[in-house]
Amino acid sequence: METKEILERAKNWGFIKAEYYSYFLQYCEKYKINTPKRISHFLAQVNYESGYMNYVEENLNYSAERLLKVFPKYFKTIDEAKEFEYKGEKIANKVYANRMGNGDEQSGDGYRYRGRGLIQLTGKNNYLKFSKWYNDSKIFVDSPDLLLQPQFAVLSAFFYWDTHKLNDYIVDNVDDYTICKVITKKINGGYNGLEERFRLYLKISGILYE
Repeated sequence: METKEILERAKNWGFIKAEYYSYFLQYCEKYKINTPKRISHFLAQVNYESGYMNYVEENLNYSAERLLKVFPKYFKTIDEAKEFEYKGEKIANKVYANRMGNGDEQSGDGYRYRGRGLIQLTGKNNYLKFSKWYNDSKIFVDSPDLLLQPQFAVLSAFFYWDTHKLNDYIVDNVDDYTICKVITKKINGGYNGLEERFRLYLKISGILYE
């Protein structure tokens, strides 16, 4: 099956939004995500990370109770968390400070380089790596909101996949759950949402292999 036919099926079943389709078509061949198995794993991860491609920007609208669960390292008491609840900019500047190439809390880098794109690129270092990979510049460091545009929202996901060599883990003699688990760890840093990601993989691959 040709890549275009595979992607058309995925679009028709709602796994690629119309405004992103032309970019998937352009980049899947270029970056060798061009078999049903590779496309299924890629789309499962992208759809999970982006809420079925409905979100290209990190949702930081957390209650105090949720902050304690999501960022326990940074919020130790409910009173401390209440000072930050539903204040996305303040939350990002705290939890992303002094890491991933970001400056301190007062620098504003945490919020400036919050998660954007279809695989939630986060941190100044990653924005710089994406810029260098794209055209050997600092374009996304200087203009991070470019990742909210359809082309770059999509391309940032291909950048992550390509630079982390995730195609290398998609091999025929390894079961798909193990592949999904490995790729989830590479993207998430842990196994958050693993079962849902694998369920998406099964659903997408079922459609593409029909």
